[in-house]
Amino acid sequence: MASALEGMVIVIMGVSGAGKSTIGEMLAKETNCSFIDADDFHPQSNKEKMSKGIPLSEEDRIPWLETLRNALRENLVSGSTVILGCSALQKRYRDILRSADPNYEPGSYASLVKFVLLDAKAHVLAARLEKRVAEGKHFMPPELLQSQLDLLQIDDSEGILKVDANLTPQDIVNTIQTLFFGSKVVQECNH
Repeated sequence: MASALEGMVIVIMGVSGAGKSTIGEMLAKETNCSFIDADDFHPQSNKEKMSKGIPLSEEDRIPWLETLRNALRENLVSGSTVILGCSALQKRYRDILRSADPNYEPGSYASLVKFVLLDAKAHVLAARLEKRVAEGKHFMPPELLQSQLDLLQIDDSEGILKVDANLTPQDIVNTIQTLFFGSKVVQECNH
């Protein structure tokens, strides 16, 4: 694994309701890294579509992912380690994010951009989404969950770390920290 000195991106991925923002923010705080929420990079038109229950098209997603990739590249080039919360549901979307690494070779999975899938059953995700929407905390309605689950594509050869999203948030963060940062606590991710 890359050391924090080289810079790295850890993408906390999964469908809506998996806990990407919660886990990403906690992990960033505990490792003293920056957290980027991919939802903040969606143009208003994407948010409006999703809030109306309309799934995003490739034409909606690709420019959003390219904008994210460019932001990640800036961090990697400066030697920073960042945590990104992003759905990254399909391999081709993850390949766009992997290409934030200036040394990434298309077709390989060797990259300073690493992925962690927060894995949970559909009924758990639906309950979380319904709660968030009822509290006015997210723009994505539970009706779009199935479209995301249908899009989710994981190839074991990619080396994506799968973590049970039913664990406590602290247990999830501890697991990710141990696997990517070892037993030592990262003192400073950003330079």
